[in-house]
Amino acid sequence: MEKRIDFTTGKIVGPLLKFAGPVLFALFLQAMYGAVDLMIVGKFAGSADVSAVSTGSQIMMTITNLISSLCMGMTIILGQKIGEKKAEEGGKIVGSGLLMFLIVGIVLTLMLPLTAQKLAAIMHAPEEAFDLTVMYITICGGGAVVIIAYNLIGGIFRGIGDSNTPLLTVLIACICNIIGDLLLVAVFKLGTAGAAMATVAAQLISVIISCVIISKKMLPFKLKRSLIRWDGNIVKRILFLGTPIALQDLLVGISFLVILAIVNSLGLTESAGVGVAEKVCAFIMLVPAAFMQSMSAFVAQNRGAGKTDRAIKGFRAAVFISFAFGFAMFVMTFFHGDIMSGVFSKDPEVIAASADYLKAYAIDCLLTCFLFCFIGFFNGMGHTTFVMAQGIIGAFAVRVPVSFLMSRLRQVRLFYIGLATPCSTLLQIVLCFAYLWVAKKKIFVQDNTCGK
Repeated sequence: MEKRIDFTTGKIVGPLLKFAGPVLFALFLQAMYGAVDLMIVGKFAGSADVSAVSTGSQIMMTITNLISSLCMGMTIILGQKIGEKKAEEGGKIVGSGLLMFLIVGIVLTLMLPLTAQKLAAIMHAPEEAFDLTVMYITICGGGAVVIIAYNLIGGIFRGIGDSNTPLLTVLIACICNIIGDLLLVAVFKLGTAGAAMATVAAQLISVIISCVIISKKMLPFKLKRSLIRWDGNIVKRILFLGTPIALQDLLVGISFLVILAIVNSLGLTESAGVGVAEKVCAFIMLVPAAFMQSMSAFVAQNRGAGKTDRAIKGFRAAVFISFAFGFAMFVMTFFHGDIMSGVFSKDPEVIAASADYLKAYAIDCLLTCFLFCFIGFFNGMGHTTFVMAQGIIGAFAVRVPVSFLMSRLRQVRLFYIGLATPCSTLLQIVLCFAYLWVAKKKIFVQDNTCGK
């Protein structure tokens, strides 16, 4: 039997860190996965390619986050079954989930290449980078089935308390992507097209190799071909828990796309600068993001075992550890954003624009340790509808309007536009504290109706 972590007994911090470590490393590699594209394109191609890859990858990241969030429904159900000591039911859950996500993948594979031009236009892709942006979306969109399979593997194994297998899948993809980028962009000079092809090929290779490795693992449930069938009740439960998270991530992702569209209208330098800054942000937010995913698995197991007090203690420990890292990231990003941006671009103007935008994100580093742990906690408890609500409110009541208003100032600075993000995060934290206070009776007294 493969070793998995049982969060329901023993110490809290040790097992939580043991689980979060591989998750953190996997997220780091995932960030590297996207950063390598921009890094190599920035060194071996022009600003138009940088703008195209940053805009195109932001669109694909929004779609990937949507799928990953939908997978969270299955992750939560599996975690609860592990906590209830009913792991044998996992085969039916995974089988129905695989079929559902296959259908979603086929639909996206057909839709994205057909809508690539319209998506680039909606994003206000700069004229110099418009055709390249369309090309990136078309190539990556054609590999949507692969992207879904890639994220599905991680969701399944985190649900059963195994964070090492998802780490392995990301590691394989990251290595293949680096090799592909160097070959197609640096050697064959294919620019944006080369970066897109390397991305899809790397994930395909990762899925194939991962499936071979997984076939040799001992799972806590049997996964037979006969179990891969449509079970309406299971699909309904996955969608019940996963759809609010996915909808929230989709709309929040759209809010960031709106901000990018606003910035794109300012010019090529600003567009490339924010694209570079977003890649840096993927790294500075790693620890909070790792604890958010880890909290979901930790809380789901304890929720299933009826140990809500233990889930609360885990939440407090995660916030404390996450804040320590968040403060370090604040100092580094606020005072040395130019050095970090210089890794991804050789253009001094793009580096300066990126550093200016990052100063605002540095402030957000001090806040996300609270917000992300709250989101992980509420997801694990099955309160995904609230998670959706607070995310949408933060995105469209604060982030989008504030960024738009800041872009209309006479002296426009990317720092001012970037302030929309910490303002949104602050409101979301207030909403989380308020919900915890109002719903504490429902949370502390086991709510067995949630997700069932």
